[in-house]
Amino acid sequence: MNRTFLLGFALVSLVGCVTDQQRLDKQEPQAVETALKRARFEMNCPEATGRALSRELIQPAINAPRVGGVTRAEYTIGIEGCGKRTTSVVVCAIEGSGCFAAEGRR
Repeated sequence: MNRTFLLGFALVSLVGCVTDQQRLDKQEPQAVETALKRARFEMNCPEATGRALSRELIQPAINAPRVGGVTRAEYTIGIEGCGKRTTSVVVCAIEGSGCFAAEGRR
């Protein structure tokens, strides 16, 4: 019985593990869409398209027990359309909702 419990606990623990790559994959579509909304408006180009050029997890600046920060995913999104190209940096909170698109380089 003890062996069965340990095996079950080990399986449940493994199922709950998510890799950094999986976290980035999960939020990438939302990051691209966030960048596109801003770029389509700024470029006056509703048919603009975008894709992730780079992505990484950013750890909190302060990671103390009482002053915990939020891990963030940062994406650089390349946007193209109407003869124009631009980039946008998008930051999303991991395990949160919503992303923020900052201005990129033109």
